[in-house]
Amino acid sequence: MDLQELKQYLESNKDNSEVQAVLNEFKTVSEEDVRSYLETDEGKRFIQPTLDRYHNKSLQTWKDNNLQNLVEDEVAKRNPQETEEQKRIRLLEEQLENRDKESKRKDLETKALKLAQDKALPTEIVNFFVGEDEETTSANLDTLKQHLDATIQAQVDERFKAGGRDVIDGAGASVPQAQSIMEMAAEANIRNKI
Repeated sequence: MDLQELKQYLESNKDNSEVQAVLNEFKTVSEEDVRSYLETDEGKRFIQPTLDRYHNKSLQTWKDNNLQNLVEDEVAKRNPQETEEQKRIRLLEEQLENRDKESKRKDLETKALKLAQDKALPTEIVNFFVGEDEETTSANLDTLKQHLDATIQAQVDERFKAGGRDVIDGAGASVPQAQSIMEMAAEANIRNKI
């Protein structure tokens, strides 16, 4: 059977159900056929996962590009920026706070200087030992005094040993001990003037 004979056979038997079934198998799918299939329940079940993926991807892209700006705009709308008056008030409060801190710091420095003079410590380095409050500052200066006294005593002992003398703290030995470096210096100055 050639092609021409096949066409004639199909044309003459187009009402036959078997011929129609075979022709439907060879039929190309049109846009209308796809639409009508997708409107059926089976078509909806088939296409829904694809639509969901597409929708989720679109939604995520929109969130990434726009959501942060919308949130920031809404926050700014509900909490407007400072007015000029509020800015001036905030700046004045900051200036007052800074002045209070500065005044407190100067008071602590003055008290620390007086404590250092009472403890015969060098006043040039007092600012390095000023703490957040009076107690901390006093504790810092006490620690400095202890370390300085220990260091000076170690150096004095070392010099006595280098000179051939051992300073013995013991019963029966009367070794004059100066209470502070300032007293030792004053004592040395008195001896030099005589």
